[in-house]
Amino acid sequence: MLKLLIAGTASFALVGAAAAADLPHPQPVVSQAPVGKAPIGKYPVGKYPVGKAPAPIVTKG
Repeated sequence: MLKLLIAGTASFALVGAAAAADLPHPQPVVSQAPVGKAPIGKYPVGKYPVGKAPAPIVTKG
């Protein structure tokens, strides 16, 4: 009898935890950056050649 009570309580707790995990959570509102500005927290890493030598100009002549 005690085993049935423990098993029932454990399974009820497991089902309750799984159901609680499926509930929707509020998400933060994404605000749009003004035109011409980078979005907050989105630094353009690797988008421009910082520290790279310019490509050599090859002329035939």
